[in-house]
Amino acid sequence: MSLDIQFRIKNNPNYLRYIRENSIWYKWLNRDASLFSKFEEEVKEKYGLRPGDRITKTLETIELLQNIFATFK
Repeated sequence: MSLDIQFRIKNNPNYLRYIRENSIWYKWLNRDASLFSKFEEEVKEKYGLRPGDRITKTLETIELLQNIFATFK
C-alpha cells in the first residue's frame, strides 16, 4: 500500500475503523491504489457521512423536537 494511502487512512478515524472492520480492503488497496475512491465512498455510505445523510439526520432531529414540544402543549 502506498504511503499516501496509509497516511490518509491513519489520519481519518472513520477510515481506520472501517478498514479494521473490513480487512479485505487491506488486500485490495495493496493491489490497486486506484480503489481508494471506492473505499472512501463505502466509508461515507456506511457511516452516513454524505451530504444527503447529514440533511436527513438534521430533519429527523427537528421532527423529533417538534414532536416533543407538541406533547408538552
